[in-house]
Amino acid sequence: MIIKYTLQRLLMLIPVSLSISVVIFLVVHLLPGDPIDNLMRVGSSPEDRLAMTVKYGLDRTLIEQYLLWIRSVLSGDFGQAIVLRRPVSDLIWQNLPYSLTLGALAFAFSSIVGMIAGTISAVAKNPAVEQVVKAFILLGSTVPSFWLALLMILLFSVTLGWFPVSGAKTWTALVLPVLTIGFGGIALVARVTRVALVEIARQDFVTLLHAKGLSRSTILFRHLLPHAFLPVVTILALRIGWILGGAVTVEFVFGRPGLGSLLIRALGQRDYPVVQGCLLMLALAVMLGTLIGDVAQAALDPRVREATT
Repeated sequence: MIIKYTLQRLLMLIPVSLSISVVIFLVVHLLPGDPIDNLMRVGSSPEDRLAMTVKYGLDRTLIEQYLLWIRSVLSGDFGQAIVLRRPVSDLIWQNLPYSLTLGALAFAFSSIVGMIAGTISAVAKNPAVEQVVKAFILLGSTVPSFWLALLMILLFSVTLGWFPVSGAKTWTALVLPVLTIGFGGIALVARVTRVALVEIARQDFVTLLHAKGLSRSTILFRHLLPHAFLPVVTILALRIGWILGGAVTVEFVFGRPGLGSLLIRALGQRDYPVVQGCLLMLALAVMLGTLIGDVAQAALDPRVREATT
């Protein structure tokens, strides 16, 4: 049943992926500027410019360019970078491990701390503790990641000198980016965990468990948390894809290699193939996270599978 459900979701992603590829292609090509400007030397003739335009297929119509690009993508070829003059796939695979490492650490950090914070907020009898957690959740939900990254650099790198400002040569260079990306994730996971636990704690079976004389810790760990796990797993799976997207500005601010830094540099150079390849990879990561979330929810809750059959 799960396999059938997964295949159904995969088939649904095919038209979505094609639609996203069209949007990415059109948005990139509608940006002002011309990548050929970055290749032309001072005093280059119009003939030289035309030759470069023809070489990279920019003289064709948008429809022709899209069809050629999507055909190459389906065969595993993301094209040739116009400015860097290297295969886009090589650039992506070269930078992807840095983004995956950063994203995986931020995901683990935000998941663990977020679930702990949400649980404390839901079961704490101390109003001060609950208010602190609520304030933390609100702060994490509203503070932009690039602004938080600058504050992290100012406090922990410039003022205290604990961590390097930029780079990726040592493990210490990962600490501030992981904290920056994970901060918003902690707030989201904590909020979902708290809401789920509070709602389940109001159920009649929980009152019965208290009446039977079970301890609070037993009720929490053996009954409340397993029931609250479903919405938490769903939101965690959805965050798998968004972690890479959230690393775009953070990587650039901290001067780290990765898809984010590659994308921002390519945007400044109007390097269409690189921008398209990076955006498509980020979009696929989000869709993969959504798929994992749907499958995990269906596996844990049979009602979801029944509703789709």
